[in-house]
Amino acid sequence: MELTHLSKATAEKLKLLVERIEQSHIPPSMLDETLNIATWNIRDFGKRRRSELAITLISRILYQFDLIAITELRDDLTDFKRVMQQLGPDWQFVISDWQSDFGGNWERTAFVYDKRMVQFTGLAAEAQPDRQKVDDQYISEQSWWRAPYMASFKAGSFDFMILAMHARWGTRPGREQELASFGDWIKSRWVDNADTVFDEDLIVVGDFNIPRIGDRFYQALTQSSGLQMPQALAEINDTAASAGNKRYDQILHRARHAFSYADKGGVIDFAAQGLMAAIFDDTGIPESKWTYELSDHFPLWVQVNTNNELAILNSIIQNE
Repeated sequence: MELTHLSKATAEKLKLLVERIEQSHIPPSMLDETLNIATWNIRDFGKRRRSELAITLISRILYQFDLIAITELRDDLTDFKRVMQQLGPDWQFVISDWQSDFGGNWERTAFVYDKRMVQFTGLAAEAQPDRQKVDDQYISEQSWWRAPYMASFKAGSFDFMILAMHARWGTRPGREQELASFGDWIKSRWVDNADTVFDEDLIVVGDFNIPRIGDRFYQALTQSSGLQMPQALAEINDTAASAGNKRYDQILHRARHAFSYADKGGVIDFAAQGLMAAIFDDTGIPESKWTYELSDHFPLWVQVNTNNELAILNSIIQNE
C-alpha cells in the first residue's frame, strides 16, 4: 500500500491504527502455506461519501489480509473504487449486484483479494432459496433479505468456496427461520449433492446478526448445515463497536479433506481505549458519525493452512 502521498496529519492518525493492528497479533501469511481470511461489515459503505482519512484507514485494514468478504457495500461504488485504488494493482475483487428495495438495503457483497496470494478460479454466483412449483410458477417460500454471494478461490494446494451473507437484524419475526433456511440450503448443496458442487471445501462468512455463539440463531444456522467454527475464534465474544458483547460476525466451515486452520484468529478492535476519538476528535466529524466513517463492526479474521497436500493424498489412499 502506497503511503508517501499522505499528509502529516493523516500519517499520524494512520500510525495509531497501525499500532492497534500490531496489537491484534495477526501473523504474516506465507505464499502457498497460509492465507489470512477476514470478513468485515463496513457500515453503509457507499451510502455517503467518506473522508479521505476514512478511505485510508479502511484501505490499511483490508491490506492486512489476503482475502476479505465485505458486506453492507452499497450500490454506489465510488468510495469502494477509492479504496481499491489505494490498495494498488495487486488487488482485485469479485462483486455482486444489489437488491433495490429496503429489505435488500441496496447492498452488495464483495470479495477483495491480493492476487499474489490467492486466485479467483471462475465461479461467482448469488445463492437463491429453493423454489416450489405453484401452478405454472416456481416460487421460493423463504425470503432472504439479501442474497448470499459465493465465489471460488485457490491458494497453495487448497481450493475452496467462500460464501458470504448479511442476514436480517433485530427481533423481527422470521430471523431465525431465515438462518435455518440458509443452513438447510447449504446442507442440500454440500451434503445431499456433494458430488455436484464446484468445490466441497466451504468457508461461510459474514454478518449474521447472531448475538452469542450457541444461541438459537447460531443453532439455526449450524444445526443442519454442519458448519463449524475454527477453534481460534472460540474465545471471540464481540465483533461490534457498540456497547456490550455482540458476536454478530462469523467465520464457519465445512471441509472435504482434513484442512486445518492455524491457531490464530481474532478481531481488529478499533474502538477500545478511545482509539476512534484519538483519530476523529479534531477532524470536525461529530462522534455520531465516526462509525459511518470507519464502521460499527470489527473485521473478524482467521488464518488458514493452504498446504494440504498430505491431507489430500491420505484421503485418496483411504478411499481406495
